[in-house]
Amino acid sequence: MDDEKDFVSRYGSWGIVAGASEGLGATYAEELASRGLNLVLVARRAELLHSLASQLSEKYKVETKTIVLDLSAVDAAEQILRDTKDLEIGLLVYNAAFSAIGPFLERHLEDHLKEIQTNAFTPMKLIYLFAGQMLARRRGGIVLMSSLSAFQGSAYISTYSATKAFNIVLAEGLWEEWREQGVDVLVCVSGAVKTPNYVASGPEQTGGLGDMTMNPDQVARDALNALGKKPYVIPGRVNRISSFVMRHLLPRKAAVKFMGSILRRMYVK
Repeated sequence: MDDEKDFVSRYGSWGIVAGASEGLGATYAEELASRGLNLVLVARRAELLHSLASQLSEKYKVETKTIVLDLSAVDAAEQILRDTKDLEIGLLVYNAAFSAIGPFLERHLEDHLKEIQTNAFTPMKLIYLFAGQMLARRRGGIVLMSSLSAFQGSAYISTYSATKAFNIVLAEGLWEEWREQGVDVLVCVSGAVKTPNYVASGPEQTGGLGDMTMNPDQVARDALNALGKKPYVIPGRVNRISSFVMRHLLPRKAAVKFMGSILRRMYVK
């Protein structure tokens, strides 16, 4: 109970989870509800979203608000701001992502633009729109999701990994800007997570990544426990070791080729 009170005291009574209908987003929502936060849940699929909101309200006795919204929409951030104008938002978790998997030119240009909009543009706008209120109150928190694929060029998901690299650099910069002003910023750099979207992507072979696949509850818990302590976290010991080897022991060209060979086995039929 004391930990719950400390969390609410640090971030306020309301948080937003963007991309919350299932998988890791739903897990973030449950973890935050268990810590006493009232939640604004944002996602495209109304039925899943409303069901989650009802479950969390009943189980944890928190208030919930749902916003059914496609986060790739150009005005998605502005709509969230309008729909929460009467709430004091103290925590923003941006979990939504879109990935256009496959050879670069075999995907429509619109798919690549949707990746940029969903994964980079919308979270940046949400931070811009909500962080001013957090800084004025001198308390708040922001969590962005990134990927181990962001640490080097990643064939067959090139635009996706580039957007996730943007999130790392954005979060680290804002962490340094705001760390002494009461606003915590964290980027969670995750490996593969056992979510419905990951399973639906149909990876054929993981080339060693199978042992690195984590459960959503592990990832969400590691991220929230790291918030306020560091600018980024890599959940999972095996993921941390793999990331160290890829970034510090392999030449960058070798790391790019190695990542490409894994993704080719996973996704190129």
